[in-house]
Amino acid sequence: MTQASVERTRRDFLFRCACGGAALATGLGLPCRSAHALGYDDKIEVRHYDKLPGQTIQCHVCPLHCMLADRETCFCRTRTNHGGVLYNHSYNSPCVLNVDPIEKTPLLHFLPGTKTLALGLAGCNLRCLYCQNWQVAQEQPVNTKNLKLTAADAVAQLQNKDLPTITFTYTEPVSYYEYALETAAAVRQSGRKAVMASAAFITVQPMKELCEQLHGMALALKGFTEEFYLKVCGVKFAPILKAIEAAKASGRWLELTTLVIPTYNDAPKDIREMARWIVKNLGPDVPLHFGRFVPEYKLRKLPQTPVATLEECRNIALGEGLRFVYISNVAPHDGNHTYCPGCKNVVIRRVGLRLLENNLKNGRCPKCQREIPGVWA
Repeated sequence: MTQASVERTRRDFLFRCACGGAALATGLGLPCRSAHALGYDDKIEVRHYDKLPGQTIQCHVCPLHCMLADRETCFCRTRTNHGGVLYNHSYNSPCVLNVDPIEKTPLLHFLPGTKTLALGLAGCNLRCLYCQNWQVAQEQPVNTKNLKLTAADAVAQLQNKDLPTITFTYTEPVSYYEYALETAAAVRQSGRKAVMASAAFITVQPMKELCEQLHGMALALKGFTEEFYLKVCGVKFAPILKAIEAAKASGRWLELTTLVIPTYNDAPKDIREMARWIVKNLGPDVPLHFGRFVPEYKLRKLPQTPVATLEECRNIALGEGLRFVYISNVAPHDGNHTYCPGCKNVVIRRVGLRLLENNLKNGRCPKCQREIPGVWA
């Protein structure tokens, strides 16, 4: 069984647990609530929106800027206008919760080998045809089975399990922005760290506010053309670049990920342009992950990404000056490891998501003493 197949089987099990109301494979002992128990009781007023005449509102969390009449719901499926007040119902209610390796985020330069409390709440402000988590990402929170987990509860779970981080992942944190912001702030105050995986379809000011509370991010560059984003993800491309630039400017640790989909976003020309943009606008030390596509959701008839295609993408990105380029969902593979860009020595060795050895000494290559960028302690 390939690494991608293992991950898909494991993910499907977790989603069956989450959507079916069974106990999650976390050992956290938290009660699962039905959709009726959740109802519309768990909600928080949205931070970024305008109140307009006639109980109309306009949301400004993401670049869609949804304008809603009373009782209408945003494109993200989580924010609803209640009498001229915009509330987010993806709040205190994760539908997926697990203890994962931090490498799954994916973050390979951030506390490698540690575990993280990984969670997701229903909703997403994209409509990706290949959505890997569609059972919960493409649902409203009222339609999923949810756990009760406040920000204080999350901090308590981190302390009880002695976990250094919480990760907002599985679904889209932008759709539960208010909960992510509140929880990340509580985790930061407790002395632990918060990270997220996101498609970065968010307006700049909310991104800046979120970055103030986060310690690291894995942001998706799903493709590198407007045509791809409109056709496959249902949103525009340009705002994502602005959000990624804002994330980098915040000084928080940043890694990028691209799921390589055969015939959709694997053109060498587009990969080269993406790598050049990263080097020019973010710098050569931002790690880039090329993930192997596993057929899912509305693109089930496509094949898995050929390993040779992933290797070509990696070689292009390295050739354009990026220093840390990875291949994921393929294991074992030389693209799983971290190499010193100076002497080319393997400084961190992995098989898939599993850490085999970390040879860094105070964040430096033990052979040539070159500093390797990341959050190592």
